[in-house]
Amino acid sequence: MTIDQAQQEVDNWIKTYGVRYFSELTNMAILTEEVGELARIMARTYGDQSFKKSDLERNLPDEMADVLWVLICLANQTGVNLTEALQKNIEKKTQRDATRHLENQKLID
Repeated sequence: MTIDQAQQEVDNWIKTYGVRYFSELTNMAILTEEVGELARIMARTYGDQSFKKSDLERNLPDEMADVLWVLICLANQTGVNLTEALQKNIEKKTQRDATRHLENQKLID
């Protein structure tokens, strides 16, 4: 599935099952909540925290998909084409950071 297709599929789902989009501010709050849930799994899986019983049923791919879902909702609501935005962002980073990381002694072993 392409990003464009994902944006269309989320929009179709919202219009079919979701009645309407939540407000942009509500979706921003939901995005923050979903990122927090992702962070919890990352901290427990790759960090120093241990899992609680309530965390054991959560899974990383699903939490990432939740973040992506709400981000796509926000993009759809605000008229952002994520494919174009990502392409422009990659170009920006490529120009800005063409040698920055290659010259970063912290990254070179």
